Amino acid sequence: MDRALDQSYETCRRMHRRHDPTYYWATRRLPRDIRPATHALYGYVRTADEIVDGPGRPASADARRAALDAWERELHDGLARGRSPHPVVGALVDAGRRHRLPLGELRTYMRSMRIDCAPVRIATWEELEAYMDGSAGSVGRIMAPLLGVPARHHVGYGRLGQAFQLANFIRDVREDTSLDRVYLPAEDRAAFGVAEADLARERASPELRALLALEVRRARGLFAEAEPAIAAAPASVRSGIRFAVGVYARVLDRVERTDFDVLGRGTGVRPWQLPGVAIRAVRR
Repeated sequence: MDRALDQSYETCRRMHRRHDPTYYWATRRLPRDIRPATHALYGYVRTADEIVDGPGRPASADARRAALDAWERELHDGLARGRSPHPVVGALVDAGRRHRLPLGELRTYMRSMRIDCAPVRIATWEELEAYMDGSAGSVGRIMAPLLGVPARHHVGYGRLGQAFQLANFIRDVREDTSLDRVYLPAEDRAAFGVAEADLARERASPELRALLALEVRRARGLFAEAEPAIAAAPASVRSGIRFAVGVYARVLDRVERTDFDVLGRGTGVRPWQLPGVAIRAVRR
């Protein structure tokens, strides 16, 4: 790579390490030759996330959507030219060419990001699945060929991405509610007798705990669906994938140990727990 392109990848690597150290260290378990492309993909989707949620985000929903449109055009133009002056886009264009990545999947990703530009109310499980397919499933399907996964298993990495996303939604009920976003489907909340106000309480109600138990079962089901695709990955990347799976499975474990009280107790993975997750990934 020339110096400018090398610097573009380095920009993405630093973004990855700064904004998502857990995912970054999972990436460090991947073979050296595919790490830069992983950083580049992260850099692109992280920039979109910053447009929607970052401290310097545009003030209105319409302005955020316009900024997403411009970011999507930046990639479209870069792919058409085969290069881009923007470091993140330049790195991703190069990564897409080198590894034959299906970057068209990012159109699906951007559709989900546009939903987050305004208050979110998900009505049904099917609607939530469609959202997660864009916000995380699309990234999983881009990663699958980069990881050397056989084509017949690429859809499984879409399901794995959905599993990661659903674990995040379960963990982040309070934070999402504070952002005027309710991802727990309205039909499920109605079935369990959970009002929107219940999502902002100091402790989870029995009804909310029962609903979250359902969502945890769904997340574990998505992980189970993805297991054949994980097993089909080359041995050189499998421990990195299992490291990421272990981190998110630990989130679900902590939710269960707190009796599904995601409002009253922390359910994230602590930094000191990561070595244990890594060891279990290698053993598996």
